Amino acid sequence: MDLSILIVNYNTCQLTVDCLRSVFASETEYTYEVILIDNNSKDESVQTIRELFPQVKLIENTENTGFAKANNQGMEVSQGRYTLLLNSDSIIQQNTIETMVAFMDYNPIIGASGCKIVLPDGSLDKACKRGFPTPSASFYYAFGLSKLFPNKPEFNQYQLGYLDPDIEYPVDCLVGAFMLVRRETIEQVGGLDETFFMYGEDIDWCYRIKQAGWGIHYYPRTTIIHYKGGSARRRPFKIIYEFHRAMILFHRKHYRQKYNIFVNGAVYAGVGLKLLLSLLTNRLKPIRPATITQTSGGVEVKS
Repeated sequence: MDLSILIVNYNTCQLTVDCLRSVFASETEYTYEVILIDNNSKDESVQTIRELFPQVKLIENTENTGFAKANNQGMEVSQGRYTLLLNSDSIIQQNTIETMVAFMDYNPIIGASGCKIVLPDGSLDKACKRGFPTPSASFYYAFGLSKLFPNKPEFNQYQLGYLDPDIEYPVDCLVGAFMLVRRETIEQVGGLDETFFMYGEDIDWCYRIKQAGWGIHYYPRTTIIHYKGGSARRRPFKIIYEFHRAMILFHRKHYRQKYNIFVNGAVYAGVGLKLLLSLLTNRLKPIRPATITQTSGGVEVKS
């Protein structure tokens, strides 16, 4: 088996069906399996997927385990030389599997790779190529300096906005919506850190992959569409909380010992301030309609 595709589903039946259809429409000579981990969906997801895609290996959880743990469950039963994390709200192209697996085969020193990811409006999903969130990079990003000076590398250490999105190059980290990882790499560094319920687990994984000496590469020779939830609507507290909690977790795990008490204190205070501002801003947004949508962590988003 060349490739194991892992998809986490939580109450996103139609999105997941569309994603699976794009996967099985792939034109490739590589062999692949699809493992879908359902985090105790309350909609018709499980029944629909079982009926429409009997070839999918389905893992049915009895609770919402989160994004990291669900993917780790898939990795435990996967058989591929490569593992692909693929969000259920994504649509891949017919050449995506062929292009990305071939790239990895030709570059054995690369442990993980990602393709170009665009949003439905055609704009770049900036999370698909990133630098690590060091204290300085996080400060410039969180407080808008990266937007004020988009062409200056010093202020764009995180989203790498000064780099051409249509050119390939090594990066620090990719996004869990589409992340292709070599089996030998996973065997060396382990799976996703389940301390991260949602958000941050992909950055942490990339950090450990690079620490182990593997390369990480952005390869925009194929593109996928990522249907993220709109930012114009009010978000549940759980989403905002987990986003900021992930920042603290990552800093404590990888950077706390590298910086003094003043820098660490400033980071925690900055995250706290950013959380407060996000909550206040969120209150001013219109209430989201009473629907259930998908997030990277498989958490219910409901007004």
